[in-house]
This record gives sequence, structure tokens and C-alpha cells, in this order.
Amino acid sequence: MNDSKKTENASATPNQNGATGDAGAGAAGQAAPAPAGEPDPFAVLENFRRENAELKDKLLRGLAEMENLRRRAEREVADAKLYGVTSFARDMLIVADNLRRAAESVPPGTRDQEGTSLKVLLEGIDLTERDFLSRLAKYGVKKLEPLGTKFDPNLHEALFEVPEETAPSGTVVQVVEDGYTIGDRVLRPAKVGVSRGGLKPGS
Repeated sequence: MNDSKKTENASATPNQNGATGDAGAGAAGQAAPAPAGEPDPFAVLENFRRENAELKDKLLRGLAEMENLRRRAEREVADAKLYGVTSFARDMLIVADNLRRAAESVPPGTRDQEGTSLKVLLEGIDLTERDFLSRLAKYGVKKLEPLGTKFDPNLHEALFEVPEETAPSGTVVQVVEDGYTIGDRVLRPAKVGVSRGGLKPGS
């Protein structure tokens, strides 16, 4: 009787071990959950993507700022080359004024006399004036030609009005002192006389 119980216990043991082995194999086939306390890999990847986008945006902004700085520096260098002689050029305009006054101080009849030393002198003054203005033009200085144009307060300084019926009102009809520009700036406005009460626009 004892032998039969042992036999039953022995036969039952393999069945229990087999059942236990099958259950263990099934558990091993399932994905193991992430250990407690470690970050979610998907969240980490999303953070990396966000940081990458932020760094890319900062890089693009930095490149744009560098390009703006480069352009600003180039513009400042160009302005320094062009407008750095402004004070000197303004002082040199007095020379041009004196040459013009010297030529205009001679009576018209005397200027036309052939073979006179005065005529030769006047021709030399005119030549010197043209050469002087051409050299100023190399530095961006140009003489204004306002006569017959509409008065522009940005370029001209009106000294007086002239009753004139042959020109529209507000037209420059007399130049008292020549004006000059340097680059796109006014070096000295032209001092002019402006017509008043003349032709109406369209007449």
C-alpha cells in the first residue's frame, strides 16, 4: 500500500514540473516592461527633436544677423568713403565761387575782344573752373542746375520772389549762388530767386 502511494506521487511529480515549465516559457515570450524609474524612450526622442528644431532656428537667426551686420558694415564703409570728404568739399566750394565771380565781374563787351590779354585770362579762368568741378565730381560732388526748374525746398533756398509772366509760378528764374550735392545728399543748397504770379500750370 505504501508502494502504490509512492508510485502515484512519483507519477504526479513530472506533471507538476511540466506545467510549471510551460508557464515559465509563456512568461519569457512576453515584452519585459521598462524598469521602474527610467525615462520613456519615446519622450526622450521627442525632446531631442524639439531641441534640434530650437537649435536650427537659433542657427538660422544667427546667420541672418551676421548677414545684416555684414551689409551694414559694407554700407558704412561706402558712406565713409563717399561722405568722409564732405567738410573738405564744402570748403572747396568757395574756390569755385571765386572763380565764377572773377569770370562774371568782367563786362560782356570786354570778354569778346579778340587778341586781348584779358580774354586769354578769362579763358584760363573758365578752363580752371571746369577742371576744378570735374575733380570734385570724382568725389561725388556735382553742381546743381536749378535754372528753369520747379523750386524744390530740399535742393534750393529761395531768397526772393520775382514777378514773372513768362514762367509758371514757383519756377527758379535766377541763381544767386550755385548749389551742390555729394552722393544723394545736399552739400549746399542753391540760393535762388523764384517766379511769382506767372503762367498757371497747363496754360
